Amino acid sequence: MKIDLHIHTKTCSDGSLSIEEVFQEAKNRNIDLMSTTDHDSIDCQERAIALARELGISYITGVELNVTFQYRGSNPVSLDFLGYQYDIRNQELKSKLQLIKEHRETRARQILEKLNVEFAKEGIERFTEKDLKNIQDSVDGVFGRPHIANYLIEKGIVKDKQEAFDKYLVKCDVPKYPLSLAEASKLIRNVGGILVHAHPNDPQGTSLVSITPDLDEQTKIIEKYMLEYIDGVECWHSRNDANTTMHYIEFARKHSLLMTGGSDCHQKPILMGTLDIPDYVAEQFRR
Repeated sequence: MKIDLHIHTKTCSDGSLSIEEVFQEAKNRNIDLMSTTDHDSIDCQERAIALARELGISYITGVELNVTFQYRGSNPVSLDFLGYQYDIRNQELKSKLQLIKEHRETRARQILEKLNVEFAKEGIERFTEKDLKNIQDSVDGVFGRPHIANYLIEKGIVKDKQEAFDKYLVKCDVPKYPLSLAEASKLIRNVGGILVHAHPNDPQGTSLVSITPDLDEQTKIIEKYMLEYIDGVECWHSRNDANTTMHYIEFARKHSLLMTGGSDCHQKPILMGTLDIPDYVAEQFRR
């Protein structure tokens, strides 16, 4: 059985393929159970359910929420959590995600203002409202820094995304919508869903690595500050090493947490269905 419970689309997030293309690729790769988990958006879920039915793929509703996590009075860190099996028609959930979307657009404008300060130092022509509209027009899903990075490349200001972030977008960042873990948990659980800590040891993403790279320390943090709010942990991920996966499987079993897994595929390159995720992950959702 092929399972992938962490996939992004271009239609509603920052993937490279539309929702239709994602499902066709999943069918071509013989994926049996999947979930599209777009960032702070459930706008594609109705279409995803219909496509899964058409193509004979088992489907679980999904979303990836960015949470502002406060740890021991230090600066807040950004972490990701996956919501599954929620009611896509719930108005409270839709309204909250619309608020987060609007904040993303305000944040993007503020980032551009900071970029203009940097451009002035380097004699680069400043971004205008026309540039903002050009970036917005390139966005199919949820507006984020990767779209600004793409525009910086297009304008010839940087050569690639890595340079865009290293030179400008880290320095010019503006805080995301301050969704707490307690709020995220309540939001998903109140609509019949479950909340899963995504890629806790991702060396390249929003993860507990920003606090500590030590696996034992990471799980102590989860035990102390997160257990009451989460239902599971993502044990299989495309950037996990074997040690990380085994550590989190053992941790999940110890605390009777659901175990999930997914490629976190943004189709750059296409990783859907490449992880060896055991069948019992699917059984957990059937129960």
